[in-house]
Amino acid sequence: MDINAIKSRLNQLQNQSSNKNNFWKPPAGKTVVRIVPYAFNKDNPFIEMFFHYGFGNKTIISPLSFGKPDPVNEFAQKLKSTGEKDEWLHGRRLEPKMRTYAPIIVRNGEGEGVKFWGFGKTVYQELLSIIADPDYGDITDPMNGRDIMVERQTPAEAGNQYGKTTIRVKPNQTSITDDSQMLEKILDSQVEIKTLWEEPSYEQLKEELNNFLNPDEDGETVSTDTAPWDSKNEKKSEPVAETTSNVEDAFDELFNS
Repeated sequence: MDINAIKSRLNQLQNQSSNKNNFWKPPAGKTVVRIVPYAFNKDNPFIEMFFHYGFGNKTIISPLSFGKPDPVNEFAQKLKSTGEKDEWLHGRRLEPKMRTYAPIIVRNGEGEGVKFWGFGKTVYQELLSIIADPDYGDITDPMNGRDIMVERQTPAEAGNQYGKTTIRVKPNQTSITDDSQMLEKILDSQVEIKTLWEEPSYEQLKEELNNFLNPDEDGETVSTDTAPWDSKNEKKSEPVAETTSNVEDAFDELFNS
């Protein structure tokens, strides 16, 4: 029995459990939250992260999230630039997908501290459009911002496979809290979100891509989009079986020539 391997796995599981406490997912029904300034970029509370979904059952963070090159994205752009429809579709599926996070507190749960709320493109655009509206302004302002009602419908309620999330910004301007000590804690005692994922190396992602393109001897693979979208009107594509002989040639040309 490898005791060191067991200890390593235990630490991984404990870290995963701890990390979950840093994120907030809207429960079914209505919840009031407040976006707060991000301690590591007080000028912008929105953190755009990029992920690869569909590498088997894995979700892998893209190095683009850290401002570094991503071999999978490079390969995707090469495929899209060929002018061939099938290869463009291959490239589109391989591109990392953006998911935006914002630091929030949950009303009536302020004592739990700041958590990160992740949402898709539609909610992100709606939040930005509200902030750009001079009638609303900076809804994240600590003293004169606005709370947000987040309503989550279950798949059964929404009549679709994924459910539906909608938002409504409250009309009244309020402070985050009247407790100066709690406000200081909320504004300064935050986790840097990018430390909550292990950044893969360039070589690790190349290997993942190579394994994805060469899963078995018959040269076929299945591309699936398993992004956990939770915003309005966003849905996952159905799994699509694709032959990959031309794609494998492009991989060799890009990385092995």
